[in-house]
Amino acid sequence: MSKSIGDLAEEKACKFLQNKGFEILQKNFYAKKLGEIDIIASKNNIYHFCEVKSATSYETAILNITSKKLSKLKRSINYYLQVKNLEVPYCLDALIVVEEQIFHLENITF
Repeated sequence: MSKSIGDLAEEKACKFLQNKGFEILQKNFYAKKLGEIDIIASKNNIYHFCEVKSATSYETAILNITSKKLSKLKRSINYYLQVKNLEVPYCLDALIVVEEQIFHLENITF
């Protein structure tokens, strides 16, 4: 997937979250060599660390969230919380973008 397609999917996901009452705190947080958190959002005092996946089908997108990717995301989240000196309730979400549809899967692990 090209960067422009990924960027467009992330923009759609941000708008989707904002329409659902989320505040976007940060986009594309780079955690050194650990990886990237696509979107960090907050709602009801809970931080949502969001992985955005885009594909031609839901199944293709969801299968791209592998155990290796989840492990990197968990380490990136821990790094973010440490750097920002935060102790907040949080969860890891996935936003699956398939054309004009967005599927929000909350708390996919932990």
